[in-house]
Amino acid sequence: MKTVTIILCVLLGVLAGVGGYTFYYAKGASYLSNDPAACVNCHIMRDQYDSWQKSSHHAHATCNDCHVPHDLLGKYITKAENGYHHSKGFTFQDFHEPIRIKPSNAAVLNRNCLHCHRDFVREITAHRVMADEELYCVRCHSNVGHGPRR
Repeated sequence: MKTVTIILCVLLGVLAGVGGYTFYYAKGASYLSNDPAACVNCHIMRDQYDSWQKSSHHAHATCNDCHVPHDLLGKYITKAENGYHHSKGFTFQDFHEPIRIKPSNAAVLNRNCLHCHRDFVREITAHRVMADEELYCVRCHSNVGHGPRR
């Protein structure tokens, strides 16, 4: 029993050490912030970051304002889900390039557009006869958050 306990402690120690080093190396704590520079810790997001800096939203919205829910619990659940998928994708190099938004994240993005611009789009949303998925802001306004495409 003593040998099993020692082996288990060693394995847990190795797991904690590797996990801690990975968190440190990947600047994991930066993802808990609201700093857009955290999004370019991975080189794959450089184009999105550069285009956001040239966009009309640069002075008014950070990545989190558009891409995660505004409530505290939803924000960190979404960040955890995205963090898992990003770290898995970058570790195994099994992501689409250029990077694409997932449908669940696109829904968050659209809700945030409608939330921030609610006074401006009040008449559109109040009297629409179309389904919710047809009122997708970036379908027509694709250059707003990330500036003109190359």
